[in-house]
Amino acid sequence: MKKQLVDKESGELIETEVMKSITIDCVIFGFENGSLEVLLVKHAEGISKGKWGLPGGWILNNEDIDCAAQRLLKELTSLKSIYLEQLKAFGDPNRFPLGRVITIGYYALIKKEDYNIKAGFTASEAKWHKIKEIPDLIYDHNKILNYSLENLRKKIRQAPIGFNLLPEKFTLLQLMQLYEEILNVGMDKPNFRRKILKMKLLKDLNEKQTEVSHRAAKLYRFDHEIYKKLTKKGFNFEF
Repeated sequence: MKKQLVDKESGELIETEVMKSITIDCVIFGFENGSLEVLLVKHAEGISKGKWGLPGGWILNNEDIDCAAQRLLKELTSLKSIYLEQLKAFGDPNRFPLGRVITIGYYALIKKEDYNIKAGFTASEAKWHKIKEIPDLIYDHNKILNYSLENLRKKIRQAPIGFNLLPEKFTLLQLMQLYEEILNVGMDKPNFRRKILKMKLLKDLNEKQTEVSHRAAKLYRFDHEIYKKLTKKGFNFEF
């Protein structure tokens, strides 16, 4: 679309192209068997056909951007009604090969076992990929993913958001593996156990793992109510 503007210095009318293309791209994190994963889709059509990318697409006319993110996730992966947090806008002029397109990034942390992923719409596949085995993605999607991961690393040190990736009942080892994966560091098991239990945010379920080949470990649950009460009293989560 072209629009006439007034040059501030000369006062002359100039004709310029006004960008009006906006898309959504979503980074969905999951966690399974000690590995942090991200949900990707393989494109079934267009210039990116056969390539992997983040779930996303075009915003419809008169569509709210949050609604667009939910709609696209449902159409492409069957994910619906999940909590999405907006990251930021990515607007490198050359990020899309066919013209100027700004994309708004979202991210979410979900429990994989609660959802049945199924590809649809313009995606031929929807598949979880380990964060350490990410292929070359379309456009600037690797950049968006890396930004999301850095954002997650900062937030997980300041708030107990990592529990959104774990099953309701988990072991301390699973929790430690989650932090190791996200922060990309090795941790001392006794020190981790001592620190996390000292926070008093976990409820001991007096249960142990079942159907495991190794020694069964105790199971815990994150206590949201205790966290709320402690936060009101000035508790500061730092990890």
